[in-house]
Amino acid sequence: MKVHRETRKDLLEIIADSPVIAAVKDEEGLDKSLRTDCRIIFILYGNICSLTTIVEKIKSRDKLAIVHADLVQGLSAKTEAIDYIKNNTKADGILSTKGNLVKHAADIGLIGILRNFIIDSIAMENVNKQVELAHPDMIEIMPGIMPEIIEKLKNEIKLPLIAGGLISDKKDVIAALSAGADAVSTTKEELWNE
Repeated sequence: MKVHRETRKDLLEIIADSPVIAAVKDEEGLDKSLRTDCRIIFILYGNICSLTTIVEKIKSRDKLAIVHADLVQGLSAKTEAIDYIKNNTKADGILSTKGNLVKHAADIGLIGILRNFIIDSIAMENVNKQVELAHPDMIEIMPGIMPEIIEKLKNEIKLPLIAGGLISDKKDVIAALSAGADAVSTTKEELWNE
């Protein structure tokens, strides 16, 4: 079961209204993110014992909870980890560098975001291949401070694009969005209300 059209439409509307995604890496960051206008929270920490509580806090504030499946301690790189997230938390989706996990998430009704590190021309060429295999709902590219690369990928890949990594000030946010990114993700708390 792929993410319903309505869910994806809602996601796109949320991003249009609130294009800065709070990426939280600890409990203090989570508490701060809950007091911001950010409507999407990327969970970059935790373990299988704490994940449900983290997601519940986010959902109680009517925000979308996206779990970075690669960073939660105790989860494996197998599809059963995504089943665990779906069946034991109220998370809205996952973020991963692993295409098989993203594809499985989308197949079971979670939002699937494929994270790509663009470190050279080979990595750039592989984005299209990964998208074809994983069928993500969105992609995130890192680092997010490459306006020319953002623009090129946005023209090639007809999916919502998130720019993340090394976004350190308001000018980085503006540059990424101006280049065509639909949203930016950042751990910089001072940018969460921009």
